Amino acid sequence: MAGSSIGKLFRLTTFGESHGEAIGGIIEGLPSNFEINLDQIQLELDRRAPGQSEIVTQRKEPDTLKILSGLYDGKTTGAPLGFIIENVNQKSQDYNKLQSNFRPSHADFTYFKKYGIRDPRGGGRSSARETACRVVAGAIAKQYLKHFGITFSTFVCQIGNIALSEWRDFTVEEIESTPVRCPNTDDANKMIEFIQTIKEQGDTVGGIVFSKVNGVPAGLGEPVFEKLNAELAKAIFSINAVKGLEFGSGFEGAKMLGSQQNDLFNSDGTTRSNNSGGIQGGISNGMPIELKVAFKPVSSIKKEQEILSDQGELISNQIEGRHDPCVVPRAVPVVESMVAIVVFDQLLQQKVTNFSDFNV
Repeated sequence: MAGSSIGKLFRLTTFGESHGEAIGGIIEGLPSNFEINLDQIQLELDRRAPGQSEIVTQRKEPDTLKILSGLYDGKTTGAPLGFIIENVNQKSQDYNKLQSNFRPSHADFTYFKKYGIRDPRGGGRSSARETACRVVAGAIAKQYLKHFGITFSTFVCQIGNIALSEWRDFTVEEIESTPVRCPNTDDANKMIEFIQTIKEQGDTVGGIVFSKVNGVPAGLGEPVFEKLNAELAKAIFSINAVKGLEFGSGFEGAKMLGSQQNDLFNSDGTTRSNNSGGIQGGISNGMPIELKVAFKPVSSIKKEQEILSDQGELISNQIEGRHDPCVVPRAVPVVESMVAIVVFDQLLQQKVTNFSDFNV
């Protein structure tokens, strides 16, 4: 299947389906002799894993990482790093009714039209279960980037119409202190209550994830077709259920005057505001990269609705299976991973003339 890889120098290729034997990936371009913290990777996988709270899908998957190649004595060898994550809690029978039927707003219909065949079990290749592979690559990228002073802060800032009421720099502990990953406790409790209400109604709800990258040096990205914001947008829109993306002031910038939108300089080259979101002319300017990602409600709902058969018949049906009433809390590590993959790849491209710098 084409389109299963991302990155130029730091390159991830993923494989596997939701209800297959395993999902996995191959990571190319890893500098050699770098000690990888496997426990930290597993921690990131645990943040994305299903079954972690009452407000997400109750599918129980340990998401245990198994490295197959590219690592010796805990250090990268420079060879491709291969890995798998076994699927241990499939309930494929939940999808028997979908062998010849298409669910609304899912990839069932479009996959069948493209390939003439599809795996109906949990969405097959289109399932968000594939994003666990991205988290592995993102966790590794973050370990490298930390050595260059690049750090991340990613959290839920909105669920439905309930938005974060305060904005400041939050710690990882604050973000992880609630199952919804909103760092303000009062706002988080409102979001959790709302998600639980929606779940009881057999429905789903979407939301927004905010991500901030500190320490990104100026100069990453290309000025025309491979702008940093364009590469990030491609990566972010590859995540399931993403419907919108903003950098800096985003759509609010459309309401501003130029005198309000412009980020005026300080004498050291930093700017007094960050309406550009850390990127100008497609190239990082040294300010924090800031973006917001909008997720639609999960399409699999418990309410009865019409589905389409492969014979063109509309059939009343209630979708079975284990699904998230709100995918946004579990999307936090996925968004952060995709941003990290792009930033690390861009950093490698910028420094490719002196590759030895990365043997940290």
